[in-house]
Amino acid sequence: MLTLTDVGKRYPTGDRALTDIQLTLPKGQVMALIGPSGAGKSTLIRCVNRLVEPTQGSIRLEDIELTKLSGNRLRHARRSMGMIFQEYALVDRLTVMENVLSGQLGYVGFWRSFLRRYPQDAVAEAFRLLERVGLPHAIDKRADALSGGQRQRVGIARALLQSPKLLLVDEPTASLDPKTSRQIMRLIRELCAERELAAIINIHDVALARQFADRIVGLRAGEIVFDGQPSELTSEILTTIYGEEDWDTTPEPADDEETDEQEKEREAHRYQSGRDLRRLASLADGGVR
Repeated sequence: MLTLTDVGKRYPTGDRALTDIQLTLPKGQVMALIGPSGAGKSTLIRCVNRLVEPTQGSIRLEDIELTKLSGNRLRHARRSMGMIFQEYALVDRLTVMENVLSGQLGYVGFWRSFLRRYPQDAVAEAFRLLERVGLPHAIDKRADALSGGQRQRVGIARALLQSPKLLLVDEPTASLDPKTSRQIMRLIRELCAERELAAIINIHDVALARQFADRIVGLRAGEIVFDGQPSELTSEILTTIYGEEDWDTTPEPADDEETDEQEKEREAHRYQSGRDLRRLASLADGGVR
């Protein structure tokens, strides 16, 4: 369904983020992308929906060559790709229902969305989705009144309101506690099975990837160094992906310095998620920038 051939990304600084990526993702498969920070996981996801422009290669979604699209043709193709962000990218002052309905931007445009003029069938589907993700009681709550797990559920419902064929999921559990992380990954997995959706999930938690993905792809320095089933992910392969470590012991709690670093990374993702959502909204309204 999704095919990447010789995909590469080099930034104007000369830094190479991706090198000759070859991937085929069939319909209904949940694929986890793992690898150290800076390996190119988020860049790969953003190349697929063209939030980041690849500098070489081919990206095909079914029979559509995504790298050759622009303007309205690209806007229409993006309807088929729902994106779920690490930092949720919700509009805090809007209600849960209004945030979910923003998933219709690719269909109704910015101004109809701004004026809350949504088709009735879209509104009915939004109600059904909020029921499915476990938030029927929160329809009229403002987004800033929700917990992290609830906010991620809103983001999932918003992505599904696009009626996508493919989900692009960028670190959906990085800001969540372990129990909520498992619930969110289980929900994504179940929804993909129910709707025969393919998904690419960028995730740092190897244990969650093993538990909920059909396939794991490991990136290191912008190159694929592993592509296989979760059961094939051995300690030796983890060392190839991440570097030398004792993968059979329980990790020590993070110290304050590591916590500060994680907070900086979350802030960077929060900023990037906001930029991505604003750009998608602009493009949904017919603008290209």
